[in-house]
Amino acid sequence: VQLVESGGGLVQPGGSLRLSCAASGFAISSYIMSWYRQAPGKERELVASISSSGGTTDYADSVKGRFTISRDNAENTVSLQMNSLKPEDTAVYYCNAKHIIMAITTKYWGQGTQVTVSS
Repeated sequence: VQLVESGGGLVQPGGSLRLSCAASGFAISSYIMSWYRQAPGKERELVASISSSGGTTDYADSVKGRFTISRDNAENTVSLQMNSLKPEDTAVYYCNAKHIIMAITTKYWGQGTQVTVSS
C-alpha cells in the first residue's frame, strides 16, 4: 500500500501548482481522500477533502476559492490545484486516504511533498 505525492516545488506568490497523489496497492474508490499540510513549527492541518464518489468536497477557510481538490478513481489518483498561492501556503503537503466501515478506520499517508511560496 502506497501513496506517492508529486508536483511540489518553489513558486512565486500569486503563482500556481498542481499536486498529484498516486495510490498503489489499494483502490481509492471507497476512500475519502484528503490533502493535509504541515508548516514548520505548526501542527498538521486539513486543507481539502473529497468524498469517495467525488460529489462532495470540503476546504479549509484559508484556501477556499484558491484550491481545488479532484479525484480520478479509474486512475487511482487525487489532485490538488493550488492557485493564487501565498507565502503562508508554504508547507509539506501530505496525501491521505481514509476508509471507515463498521467503526473500523483505515488510514494511509503519503511521504509528503514540499511547497514553498517565495519571491
